[in-house]
Amino acid sequence: MERVEYEMTQEDFDRLLNACKPVPMIALQCGTPRSPQENANDAWQELGSRMGFDHMTVQPSGGGDRFFSAVPNDQVIHETEAKL
Repeated sequence: MERVEYEMTQEDFDRLLNACKPVPMIALQCGTPRSPQENANDAWQELGSRMGFDHMTVQPSGGGDRFFSAVPNDQVIHETEAKL
């Protein structure tokens, strides 16, 4: 599968950083809060939905913090269909 270079906005980058922050445990009777990893995964999934890439294929690229590469969603769909 061919990878594509992407650049997220500063707002998207800030959203990802905030998702990685630990969540304070305020009340034990409410249950265990989601982990920073779970929150970060959800943030990447949302970003992938908006920008059109498979969030499970993201890799950093050398362009800076806001740059990364990933496989576009349409490629993932075509590869999956070809295997069926």
